[in-house]
Amino acid sequence: MSVKVVFVCWGNICRSPMAARVAEKRLAEEGLDAEVTSAGVSDEEHGGPMDRRARAVLDAHGYRSGGHHAHKITRAEIEGADLVVAAEPVHVSMMKRLAPDADIALLTDFDPAAKPGSGVPDPWYGGPEDFDKTLVAIESAMPGVVREVRRLSGQ
Repeated sequence: MSVKVVFVCWGNICRSPMAARVAEKRLAEEGLDAEVTSAGVSDEEHGGPMDRRARAVLDAHGYRSGGHHAHKITRAEIEGADLVVAAEPVHVSMMKRLAPDADIALLTDFDPAAKPGSGVPDPWYGGPEDFDKTLVAIESAMPGVVREVRRLSGQ
C-alpha cells in the first residue's frame, strides 16, 4: 500500500520541499512505497521554484532539488493524505480551519530531541547557514517519519 505524505510550510519554497526531498530519498532507501509531496498554507509563491538557498543545501547533501513548483494546500490534499506534517504550529492551525477533523503532525514531533510543540524555524529570512540548520532539523526528524510511514503501510 502506497502511503501519501505531504509536508507543509508557509510558502512551499523552503522547509516543506526540503523535507519532502529528504523524505523521498530516505523512504526509497528503506524500500517503502510512499508518494511524498509538499505544499504551503499561503498562495503567495504559487508556481514558484524552490528557494535557491534550499536547492543549494539539498544539492550539497545529495538530495534531489529540481522540478519543484510551489502551491497552496487544499482540503482535498489534507484529507487525501495518510500523513500530513507541518513545519510550525501556525501551519497546523491554518490547515485545521480547512479540514477540522484532520490529524496533522509537526515535523518536530518525530524528533525525540526536539522541544514538544516546537516548529522548524523559517530559514527564508536568514543566510545559507540557516538553511543548513533547517536541513539538520529535517534530517533529525526523518527516522521518526520513516517509522510512521512503515507503521501506516503495515510493514
